[in-house]
Amino acid sequence: MEAWLGPAGARDAVARWLRLVAADAELAPYLIGIDRARLAGHLALTLTVALGPAGDIARLAAGAWGGLGLTEAQHRRVVDYLAGVLWALDVPAGAVAAARRAFADEAGS
Repeated sequence: MEAWLGPAGARDAVARWLRLVAADAELAPYLIGIDRARLAGHLALTLTVALGPAGDIARLAAGAWGGLGLTEAQHRRVVDYLAGVLWALDVPAGAVAAARRAFADEAGS
């Protein structure tokens, strides 16, 4: 799989993603007291790997959302926001699916 965003594009996508999560009245409280810069860095790295040639390696790195206490439904909504951002950036469907897999796996953690 070709790398679609690269590190700078992944950081931009994550910034957009976090703005959507922060604007969600149900999800925003989970970000209170969270070091968003650190969270964003972790998410951008995971997204870069998920969209790069190694794809599934990101499953090992994902986990940033897992420790926040989200319900499974809330976690799915967070991942849906990511997919929406990637679609808006014209990331191909296969790469969006790879990113969804990388972040969806942590829902049970």
